[in-house]
Amino acid sequence: MRALSNPLVLRAAILLFCSMAAFLIGLIAIRALRKKIADDGDLSSAAVASPDMPLHLYSTVIQQLKQQKHEISVQSQADQHRSRISEILSQAVLSNLSTGVLVFGTSGLVKTANPAAKEILGFASITGMNSEDIFRAAATCSGDSSAQVFPDETVSEPVRIAAEFDAVLHEGSGRRQVEAEYRTPAGAERFVSLTIVPVRGEDSSLLGVVCLIDDVTKLQRILREREMSSELSAEKALQLRNSLATISGYARRSMASTDPGQAAQFAADIVQEAEQLDRSIGGFLCGKRDAQVVAAGNSD
Repeated sequence: MRALSNPLVLRAAILLFCSMAAFLIGLIAIRALRKKIADDGDLSSAAVASPDMPLHLYSTVIQQLKQQKHEISVQSQADQHRSRISEILSQAVLSNLSTGVLVFGTSGLVKTANPAAKEILGFASITGMNSEDIFRAAATCSGDSSAQVFPDETVSEPVRIAAEFDAVLHEGSGRRQVEAEYRTPAGAERFVSLTIVPVRGEDSSLLGVVCLIDDVTKLQRILREREMSSELSAEKALQLRNSLATISGYARRSMASTDPGQAAQFAADIVQEAEQLDRSIGGFLCGKRDAQVVAAGNSD
């Protein structure tokens, strides 16, 4: 008891007691932890040995997903290949068409133009231009396309080509077909035929406008030459009829006349009228032959 009354001895005893208590608690905790680890290992072994085998199912699902991914990749590559082939074919067709093709977006600017369109319109590059920049003051020769569908109707006043495009792009108009006299930036005079067609999607929304351009300058020249030739033929036919009537009148008067001098004068008038008629008809036939030769050369 005297020893316990000493503070140093008392502190040493308390410290020893706490150390032993901590050691026992740690030992108990370590044994409990080891037991829990052993129990968890038994559960894992049981799960692996279970006949349900969820790991195998996961592996099967992963294999199926990989197979689907591969199939999607193959399908995507095939679609891209078909798209490239389609694009190549479209470019080949557009490049070799004699008809000019302009594709306008909804903004009214040219997105695509084939070589024929550039050649007909006289531009080195048309992409990004609008109809106002391309056709400028060019106007239709027959107004709206309805004048071609219903020829009995009164032909409207000429309409600017740019206005025809605006009607399709902004006013919801349908297919337009017009003809116009066109001057290239270099000053060449041409007569063009335009077909303006709206392009719509599955929901009827406007995707753009396609313009087909044909250079009909030679055809228009031939039509005008034929029209002039027809008018000239009618004029020559009238002259021929008048000359024949004159010759016939001289002949009748000569037959009815008893004066030899007057009869001789009538004969001279008949000869003069016949010679003039021969020169007129000969010149007309030579002119037609030369026109046919020139037309054949232009067509070649």
